[in-house]
Amino acid sequence: MVPVPWTTAPHTSGGDTEMMADDSARPATRGTWRARWPRPGLAAARPALAGGTGPLPGDGLGMGLALRGKATARPPRAAARPGPGGGPPGRAHRPRPARRSPLAALARLRERARRAWDRPLTAYYLILGGSVLITVLGLVMVYSASQIKALQSGLAPSFFFRKQLLAAVIGGLLMLAAVRLPIRAHRALAYPLLAVSVFLMCLVQVPGIGVAVNGNQNWISVGGPFQLQPSEFGKLALVLWGADLLARKHDKNLLGQWKHLLVPLVPAAFVLLGLIMLGGDMGTAIILTAVLFGLLWLAGAPTRLFVGVLGAAAVVGLVLIKTSANRMSRLACIGATDPGANDQCWQAVHGIYALANGGWFGSGLGASMEKWGELPEPHTDFIFAITGEELGLAGTLSVLALFAALGYAGIRVAGRTEDPFVRYAAGGVTTWITAQAVVNIGAVLGLLPIAGVPLPLFSYGGSALLPTMFAIGLLIAFARAEPGARAALAMRQPGVRWKTMRRRVKKRPSGER
Repeated sequence: MVPVPWTTAPHTSGGDTEMMADDSARPATRGTWRARWPRPGLAAARPALAGGTGPLPGDGLGMGLALRGKATARPPRAAARPGPGGGPPGRAHRPRPARRSPLAALARLRERARRAWDRPLTAYYLILGGSVLITVLGLVMVYSASQIKALQSGLAPSFFFRKQLLAAVIGGLLMLAAVRLPIRAHRALAYPLLAVSVFLMCLVQVPGIGVAVNGNQNWISVGGPFQLQPSEFGKLALVLWGADLLARKHDKNLLGQWKHLLVPLVPAAFVLLGLIMLGGDMGTAIILTAVLFGLLWLAGAPTRLFVGVLGAAAVVGLVLIKTSANRMSRLACIGATDPGANDQCWQAVHGIYALANGGWFGSGLGASMEKWGELPEPHTDFIFAITGEELGLAGTLSVLALFAALGYAGIRVAGRTEDPFVRYAAGGVTTWITAQAVVNIGAVLGLLPIAGVPLPLFSYGGSALLPTMFAIGLLIAFARAEPGARAALAMRQPGVRWKTMRRRVKKRPSGER
């Protein structure tokens, strides 16, 4: 033990002396009370305890500290920096922590985002939240965009909104039913749904039953102001039936053969396409073709097959466009900035005008000018243009972000499952919704011809909303069926966390601490 030099200082409260260390000018603490009154007989033992050869100054204090283990040498302090201008030294210099570079902060943010995306319930929340937000925002915009149209038709201002709200309620029940049904029940619904869809699409061509709207005979009157478009249910039927068919062949390892890959999927899709084209609805035919290609891609069809089929579809499409003056005029309006001599591009140009009038944050909800008779179909095909005019670029980007999140979640569900039916069905639904949104928004922006397809979950139309919400219920059910999602949802049930996470401690008698 190293001896510590000590000095004496007078004690102000009495005649005795108090020992204090050189490097500390504070008064004696409670632990040094023995140093003030050293006990006789212990001075002789101090040299051995202190490790020295003789008595040290301040025997009482040294003996008390040595006995209490307080006489050990203190570690050296850091050198103090001289003050400014050579003045008294300031505080000891402490090195400042290194500043994090922006790239490191960006990498950390990216890592956190990746961890959030990889959570088991991410797809479930994206599908549920995104679809609900799109539907609610669509109801608001339908009410805003359809008021003038309803008044011009001699109807109540909320006529179209009330019909859309009723369809949304029924669609919500269908979505809940799709979520609750097991996967085997969805597969059992595939063949009956396909048969009913084909039957209704045949009834469309029967005189007196089928109804023509805007030159396309794809509707059936179901009484009063309500009409049904069977081709919208044909999309859902093709997704479920095609997924079930490909899953059965996948289980038997038959998808490696061309005849099993194409037959009977492609002929059945051509039957649906033929019935749709009989009514003149080329937009729905394009979406149905995209669903077919999505199923074939997920089934592992070779690239040369897609090249051949796309080439054949392009030739057929050109023939159909050349033989129709209406389709030729729509194709000529791509990128148009003037309505033309006969106002053939009136709708496309005024859709661009609506987006331009909106600016960054829009003119305000309900303050659109284009819906006052300037823009045809403001609440159906061109509701995205009214959204851009009233909510601005911020509103349109929000809608695009919601559809992008919905598409990402659908791709994630299709990519992470081991069930072939879930993979094909989730991929088919995602292709359907994404392709239809791209075709609608592309037409409003002037990048694609006007195809006459509604914006999924957003535009007015109960026939389009009902099967789409059932398809969203399919995606939610598939997202909940993932093993990680099932475990996470089970932990969130009432009482499960308390029963599984509670520490079981042995009960102690009362009063014991």
